[in-house]
Amino acid sequence: MAGSEAPYREGDPRAVIRSVRSSTPASDEFAAAVHWYEEQRPGLGGEFFRAVTEGTDRIEGHPEVGTPLSPDRLTRRVLVPGFPYQIVYRLRPTEIVIVAAAHLSRRPGYWRSRT
Repeated sequence: MAGSEAPYREGDPRAVIRSVRSSTPASDEFAAAVHWYEEQRPGLGGEFFRAVTEGTDRIEGHPEVGTPLSPDRLTRRVLVPGFPYQIVYRLRPTEIVIVAAAHLSRRPGYWRSRT
């Protein structure tokens, strides 16, 4: 396609390392979910915290790992293993922004206005 380039891949000398930043709403959702899980069973909040942290680390290391959610393929999601949650993020030129820590069956798509 004229005028468009393939995304930079790991190992490509033009690749950009992007920092990960969590939006305030995403951070609030994450904290509330950790608290809720911890109330359900001591230690479960920690398990959820670790699962989300591992997902975020995966996103930082391999930004294109997530399933695209937008036509431009810049809004993506990664599922959180063992929990009914997804990490929704947006690829930007210099950073990766976590826009939601969203439950899979509550208010689908509510986070779309954040991208």
